Amino acid sequence: MTTDIKSSWRAIATPREHRVKLRAGVVGLGKQALEDHIPGLHASDGAKLVAVCDENPEIVREQQYQHRVQGYTDFREMFKAEHLDLVVVCVPHHVGRMVIETAAEHNVHVLKEKPFATNMQEAQALVDICERSGIQLMVTLQRRFNPIYTSFTQLADQIGTPFVVDAQYTLHIDDPSEGWRGLTSKAGGGCIIDMGYHLIDMILWYFGLPDRVLADVSVSARPDREYDAEDTALIHFAYNSGLYGSLLLSRFIGPKTEQIRLAGSKGMVYLERGRIRRMTNGGEVIEALSREQAWPSAAVGQIDYFCRAIEGMRPNASGPKENLAHMSFITACYESARTHAYINPKELL
Repeated sequence: MTTDIKSSWRAIATPREHRVKLRAGVVGLGKQALEDHIPGLHASDGAKLVAVCDENPEIVREQQYQHRVQGYTDFREMFKAEHLDLVVVCVPHHVGRMVIETAAEHNVHVLKEKPFATNMQEAQALVDICERSGIQLMVTLQRRFNPIYTSFTQLADQIGTPFVVDAQYTLHIDDPSEGWRGLTSKAGGGCIIDMGYHLIDMILWYFGLPDRVLADVSVSARPDREYDAEDTALIHFAYNSGLYGSLLLSRFIGPKTEQIRLAGSKGMVYLERGRIRRMTNGGEVIEALSREQAWPSAAVGQIDYFCRAIEGMRPNASGPKENLAHMSFITACYESARTHAYINPKELL
């Protein structure tokens, strides 16, 4: 135990100029990569960007010249040509497994945009692939690197016995059928497995995997369009301890809202995207924490943390096995919506 603590302290104390940065590539040059991951890599102490890849050659040319790195339109060619230590994967959900398999063949570690997989069977297969190859895989769950969200449990300890959770994550997309996200065959589902993955992660992080899940979903927000990936979902969940709650997820209901409210016997905790408050049960604010910019360091923080996990200096708290719980919750939601019955997600593990 002493050796591990000393090793971790040395990792923290090592001056920036003495660390050898890991060579990183990015596959998929959409909004998430351009706004979060590539800037995060440039600011990282642990990794440096050396290659980018996207199926669109114009985007590749623009990004490779802008960042002075190698560019590819085929991720397989990128893995063959580059000696990468890690790759950031930001591709459509149905492409993720192919990129991970190729990365594993080349012993390249993977930082993957959510979701972990498109279904439970694929998730189990990815666990096996990572274990056989020995690579680290971490799912990007940025809220775990934001002090607004990490403060939640500290405040929750001060509100007595918690008994109900009310959570929402909604935004408005005019056409939920647009692109691959409207097709379950490519996305694995709609708002539950896609944007809802973040809020589900918060629920599991704060409270653990529920004992019962009951879900209803909608594909009716745009009856003039054809799509089968749910645009809206209402999910009820409960624990044998007595805690219960609900999640409202929607890709159609605006304005953009993200919140978790936990009520206890001696107060409430109210978490929003850039603010968290501890309140009385009557709504009086006792203490609060806010940030004008909610995400100034989350992208950099998760890249640096992943580098330390690769080097054995930190545990991989969002690895393949950990994300099986997320996939079991999501699978329980879809099975419940299909059968109109409560499902125990723990039985799906």
